[in-house]
Amino acid sequence: MAPLSNDRKRALRPELDALVGTDGVLSDPDELLVYESDGLTLFRALADFVVFPRSAEQVAAVVKLANREDLPFVARGAGTGLSGGCLPAEGGIVLSLMRMNRVLEVDYDNQIAVVEPGLVNLHLSWRVGPQGYYYAPDPSSQQACTIGGNIANNSGGPHTLKYGVTTNHVLGLEVVMPDGEILWLGGKTRETPGYDVTGVFVGSEGTFGIATKIVVRILKKPQAVKTVLAVFDQVEHASAAVSEIIARGLVPAAIEMIDHLTIQAVEDAFGCGYPRDAAAALLIEVDGLAVGMDAQTERIVAACRERGARDTRVARDEAERQLLWKGRKSAFGAYGRVSPAYMVMDGVIPRTKLPYVLGRVNEIVAAYGLRVGNVFHAGDGNLHPNILYDPRKPGEEARVVQAGAEIMKLCADVGGSISGEHGIGLEKADFMPFIFSAADLGVMARLKRAFNPTNLCNPGKIFPTKKSCGEVAVGYRPHPIEAKGLAQRF
Repeated sequence: MAPLSNDRKRALRPELDALVGTDGVLSDPDELLVYESDGLTLFRALADFVVFPRSAEQVAAVVKLANREDLPFVARGAGTGLSGGCLPAEGGIVLSLMRMNRVLEVDYDNQIAVVEPGLVNLHLSWRVGPQGYYYAPDPSSQQACTIGGNIANNSGGPHTLKYGVTTNHVLGLEVVMPDGEILWLGGKTRETPGYDVTGVFVGSEGTFGIATKIVVRILKKPQAVKTVLAVFDQVEHASAAVSEIIARGLVPAAIEMIDHLTIQAVEDAFGCGYPRDAAAALLIEVDGLAVGMDAQTERIVAACRERGARDTRVARDEAERQLLWKGRKSAFGAYGRVSPAYMVMDGVIPRTKLPYVLGRVNEIVAAYGLRVGNVFHAGDGNLHPNILYDPRKPGEEARVVQAGAEIMKLCADVGGSISGEHGIGLEKADFMPFIFSAADLGVMARLKRAFNPTNLCNPGKIFPTKKSCGEVAVGYRPHPIEAKGLAQRF
């Protein structure tokens, strides 16, 4: 779809002003640049308008206007996504939900909360923390990412191993459908009859509608928490220790791995106490009842030592525990000290394949003359290779993309997946045939059309282009997206 003409934009601006207020609409090109990408800056696309609704009714009104004018639209949270999922791939309207950021209700007796989509993930735990509760899904970007964005991508985090991903904590949703109708999926009870439409909606990457209220589970804080740092001189030994821990019947809340390059960057930035000469470190956390916690921790330490850990230590207090986690959760930002840019991958593999796959990842990246830092959710096999590069060097971005494609194929070939929590978006659409057949994709496309028959709601995402999977026809329209260093998809 071609960008709107200036005359048409001028005609629509007063209508949008009337729907959300004059302070709730952006249309100047310089202002729109702020919304041209998410955390994956390889993809950029400009909207015609960015609007800031404050209620479901305002969202619905904007969506109805978009339908009337045949304009694409996409919801956006904090823009921390890493797959290009919230980009206006075909122009049109971006609905920023950041002004819809309230906790509407907390029911401690039933352990639920009702929140708006623009609420920052960590702010919910801050709100319920004084009463001894917290919200379990904890993406590494939880200080900035929003729960609405977590809904779109079914986000995970370090504690996914024990507590699951976002869908395991969502009971109900108020949704503005792609035609502007407002309805509820699920509710406030743990079980509802009929199809699990709530589960279908979570993880649909904004292609099925826009969530405007979210009913989530909140959990009681555990009685006790122990955090172990295990240090290894070989990445292979650290990888083997992950499987050893699980094989012993232990299910920690989290098992995170950090490699040498990442340790160096984290220590330069924050001084979190990771040994700078280590090849890899595991950050392992157990939580639950205080009784038996020490014994469980000792068994984890023994498993790590059996697999070659040169040193292990248990955080002495909450301050040391938080410092260790700061290093893990701030790792992506710390890469800025060692590289001007990086591309984050998001593959999933069986835990037992960690030693082989990590070795191959390093070989693939080295073959393209690049460097990689690995920091990831080792417990559930969710890899995050961070390919470092300099976009100012001719051809380097293209090599990054090629290396990334090989890594995704590698994950699929060992029985894994191409995304654990970042979503497919624009980035991985052409990799979908790695793990899905044409028949699989056809079923998904029909489901999408059931929710979104006009394809105006976040078009151009998830499904491969006809070039990469000619059997599936989803009906995309051309759009003026810029994909720097990538083949044009549309």
